Amino acid sequence: MNAAQRREIFARLRAANPEPATELEYTSNFQLLIAVILSAQATDRSVNLATRKLFTDAPTPQAMLALGESGLSAYINRIGLYQGKARNVIATCRQLLELHGGAVPRAREALESLPGVGRKTANVVLNTAFGEPTIAVDTHIFRLANRSGLAPGKTPLAVENELLQAVPEEFRHFAHHWLILHGRYVCKARRPECWRCLIADLCEYPDKTVEPAGAAAG
Repeated sequence: MNAAQRREIFARLRAANPEPATELEYTSNFQLLIAVILSAQATDRSVNLATRKLFTDAPTPQAMLALGESGLSAYINRIGLYQGKARNVIATCRQLLELHGGAVPRAREALESLPGVGRKTANVVLNTAFGEPTIAVDTHIFRLANRSGLAPGKTPLAVENELLQAVPEEFRHFAHHWLILHGRYVCKARRPECWRCLIADLCEYPDKTVEPAGAAAG
């Protein structure tokens, strides 16, 4: 895939959705951080169902720390891996208060030192909270980048590095939102919906799908 194709891909994605946003619900940088930690191996929908009440009752690091692991678990026990996540969130709240005055740090190294925060989570926070042109490679982006030929790589970090080289600077701020949403709703894992993909003619996937018979009528 050449540079002109890559630029056209993002131009079309921008035209269809000029200012994409995460589907996680939050009202502060702290809440965004916690929502992203909880979203690992879970759907945004399941996280939002839990955090609507959690963030109402415990909107700050102080309030969430006061819940303790067992108290927090009662809010998030329908989210996958909730026990480990509760432990990490409580430890993160404590670290935010002790080391960062209760604020979410902007430096990558400080973010990645928080329990439960890896590179992908840090990238989401840096991009969404602080406007950094980072790209968080989740399963959707990893699949789409390799399937389409946009930025192939054997690991999430390799794909991230390829994307940072491939995505024109003007598109980089929203790139991971566009790609996540496209992977989630169009370029799906089991059967991509190529017949309604707005970048299908630019994609290098050889086994493009066709619309199932009767789908349009339904």
